[in-house]
Amino acid sequence: MTKPLALAIALLCSAPFAATAQETSPTGWTGTGELGLALSRGNSRSDNLNGKLQFQNEDAEWKHNYYLSVLRSKGEVSGDFDGDGTPEERFELTANRYEAGASSAIKVNEISSWVAALRYENDDFAPFESQATFSMGYGHNFIKNEVTTLSAEVGPGYRRAKSAETGETENDVIARGLLDFKHKLTDNTELYNTFLVESGDDNTFGQNDTGISVAMNESFALKAGVQVRHNTEVGPATKKTDTLTKVNLVYNIK
Repeated sequence: MTKPLALAIALLCSAPFAATAQETSPTGWTGTGELGLALSRGNSRSDNLNGKLQFQNEDAEWKHNYYLSVLRSKGEVSGDFDGDGTPEERFELTANRYEAGASSAIKVNEISSWVAALRYENDDFAPFESQATFSMGYGHNFIKNEVTTLSAEVGPGYRRAKSAETGETENDVIARGLLDFKHKLTDNTELYNTFLVESGDDNTFGQNDTGISVAMNESFALKAGVQVRHNTEVGPATKKTDTLTKVNLVYNIK
C-alpha cells in the first residue's frame, strides 16, 4: 500500500474520532477555542457571533489538524416583504455559515510530507449553499524555527458543490493549494496569514486569513484579523467577494 493511499484511509477513519482523541491520548494534543460576540441596540439592532474550535497533534511520523467554525449574524433588513408597496424592516439572519475540516500528513522527513485533507461548509448566503472537498497532495516546510514558519501544500482533489441559485449539485476535479505563514514579533505577539485555493472548471474558491494574535497569559489571547473569501463563478445578484473582520478572545487548550 502506498503512503498516499494509507494516508487517505487513516484520515477518513480518524476524522469522526477527533473530539475523543484528546481524551484517550492527550499527550501531544493541543487546541484553541475562539469566540467573538457583538450586540447592537438603539438606533439599529444587530447580533454577530463567530467562533472556532481547533485541535492539532504532531509526532515524529504524523501531523493531524481538525477544526470547526461558525458564523451567525442578525440585522435589520429593509424591503417590501408583503408586496403592498410600503417598505418594512425585519430582524433577520444576514449570515449563517458552518465549516468543518480535517487534514493528516505522513512525514517523509522534516521538510516533506504527504497530505490528505477534507473540508465541508454550509453557507446560506453564499453562491454555493454547500461545498465538500477532498484532496491529496504534497506538503513542504520552507521555514520552521521558533520565530517563523512557512509551509505549503499542493495537490489534486474532488469537489461537490450545491449551487444556491439553481439548486443543482456540481461535481468537479480541482487543484488545491494552501500556504501557511506565522511569525513571532515578540514573545507574546504573532502575525499569521493562511491562504487556501480550490480551483476547478466550475469555480475557483479562494480564502485568505490574516491578522495578529497577542497572548495575555498562558491560557488567553486576543486575536484580530480579516478574512477574505472569493468565488469566481456567481449569479448576477451575488457578489464574488466577502470580507469578515474579527476580534476574538482565544482560549488555549493544553
